[in-house]
Amino acid sequence: MSLIPRFFGNRRSNVFDPFSLDVWDPFRDFAVSTKRTPETSAFVDTRIDWKETPEAHVFKADVPGLKKEEVKVEVVDDRVLQISGERNVEKEDKNDTWHRVERSSGKFMRRFRLPENAKMDQVKASMENGVLTVTVPKLVVKKPDVKAVEISG
Repeated sequence: MSLIPRFFGNRRSNVFDPFSLDVWDPFRDFAVSTKRTPETSAFVDTRIDWKETPEAHVFKADVPGLKKEEVKVEVVDDRVLQISGERNVEKEDKNDTWHRVERSSGKFMRRFRLPENAKMDQVKASMENGVLTVTVPKLVVKKPDVKAVEISG
């Protein structure tokens, strides 16, 4: 019998069988749920790209099957862009036989803290073909005027 089980939870192992040895997992006792439920699956599946151009911050979110009335774009705390929405579950008929359910439903929400150069009062959003595009213009940084000074002497 090995000493390892005594120190790490009295798990059974056989030191002579390399395939029966327990490997100590320090995260074993943490309760982390990776189970996808209808409430979390839409949140997990909402993919958003954020790119910065010289003129603006542009966000593109895949929201297939949603109408623009089902999606909200909000500015929270003056600097946080919040994109949220909800996919509703399709109504079930008692006579229907479901063979596969893969489309997610539920609420989703994503938040992005924007830098100081974003004009939060001029945010624009549009939706086309299941893609939400949010454009946040940037402040124009004026380059300082540089005037050459002639050196005498």
